[in-house]
Amino acid sequence: MKKSWYGSAFLLLSLSFVIFMSGCSSKGDAAASEGSSGSKEKTVKIKIADTNSNPTFRVALNKGFFKNHGIDAEIVNFGTPAEGVNALFIKQVDVAYGADFPLLNAISKGEYSIIASAGLATDQAAAAWKLYVRDEIQSAADLKGKNLSFLRGTFLPYLWDEYLKEQGIALSDVKLTGQGAFDEAFIALKQGDIDATWVIGSALEDKLNALEGVHQLTDMSKTPVRLGTGIVAGNELLEAKPDVIGGFLAAVAEASDYAQEHPDEVADLMYEEVKQPRENTLKDLPVNPWEVGFTQAAYDSLAGQKKYMVETGIIAQDFDLDSKLNLEPLKRALPDAVTYGK
Repeated sequence: MKKSWYGSAFLLLSLSFVIFMSGCSSKGDAAASEGSSGSKEKTVKIKIADTNSNPTFRVALNKGFFKNHGIDAEIVNFGTPAEGVNALFIKQVDVAYGADFPLLNAISKGEYSIIASAGLATDQAAAAWKLYVRDEIQSAADLKGKNLSFLRGTFLPYLWDEYLKEQGIALSDVKLTGQGAFDEAFIALKQGDIDATWVIGSALEDKLNALEGVHQLTDMSKTPVRLGTGIVAGNELLEAKPDVIGGFLAAVAEASDYAQEHPDEVADLMYEEVKQPRENTLKDLPVNPWEVGFTQAAYDSLAGQKKYMVETGIIAQDFDLDSKLNLEPLKRALPDAVTYGK
């Protein structure tokens, strides 16, 4: 009987030990799961406004640069960068890029800040903007009285103004027609609804070069206009998660370097994702390399564009440009890339 009691006690003790170890194992698994969940919480969702012609954000997403910096990135496509900037107003995206014109328009209207420059338009970059016209227009003088296209929310009215002014033509001597995207302008030119349009990108150039009754008249490098490109974000995100913004900018800088170093791979990526022909990506990549930072030249470009926009009433209320720059995340992430100082 005594032996039986000892046996029962040993059996109960063994069962208790198994249950205890099982509980420890379960607790360990739960802790690992919580750790994994905690890691996920550290990954911040950011919606990025983009266009089909820009490879930089796609490279950052595809190569894991965003993920490496704790960012769960989602790319939202728009017809033009200006449309993407406008999407900030309705919180459709968190971050957008564009030329000086739409960026200044955004920061003049609300709680948004420019967080970096993505580069300045060199003569080579300016030459990428081509002016296509109907065949009856053989010189700038022939533009008088014609219907000229511009993309709404972009710098193109400014480009038209400067170009026509040099040719002795006033804006009042032409008709400006606003459109939403390059494809819309292409169709309008093909149908004869407009007489001239500025475009950028070798894929669009190929389509226009093949269009009967249309030819290239000039390019932007032959005008005084040179534009910067920048990145803008909402102040709410900047104040709540400055380190995330810094990580975002670091990832974009890595992607821009990678794109220049691996053009064939980027060409494949752009074909897979947006069906852009490989040869067009290979043509466009060296023309507009992104350089994430902020220089005195970037500031001067913004200041000059702002002056024009205020003087022409595009910006109704003037503002202090320096107060609309938030370069602290950029300085922490890429200190050598910021050379501008008040």
